[in-house]
Amino acid sequence: MRTAVRIIAIIALLFIALSAAILFAGCTAASNVNHNLSQAADNFQCLRKITVYNARTDLIIMEMEGYMSISNSSNRELVVTCMTGANKYQKNYIYLNDYVIYVVEDITGTSTDPYHYKVHFYTAIPDVDINH
Repeated sequence: MRTAVRIIAIIALLFIALSAAILFAGCTAASNVNHNLSQAADNFQCLRKITVYNARTDLIIMEMEGYMSISNSSNRELVVTCMTGANKYQKNYIYLNDYVIYVVEDITGTSTDPYHYKVHFYTAIPDVDINH
């Protein structure tokens, strides 16, 4: 009788362990995909677009598009390293403050040029009335 109870307890524990392993294995799929995409982007394999906004005025300050790696420096700067040619790179810095925010989009598949690189600055011309 005791042997049967032990066998049932062992089977129940194995079932619980197997269920937990299956449950936790599903939780890591998204983190694995996120890690793989980040690695591909850091290796200049993903076409990205960065849009920088002035959150105070709701205006776009600039946009960058290309194969780029992105990181933050300790000086509140967004460091953007762009691939501009075979073994050629250009580093750009975007200063971040309380009113500057940015969005990064993965737009892989929208360009065929591996050295695709664009920067657009959006400047507002002040409305000045000059009276002579």
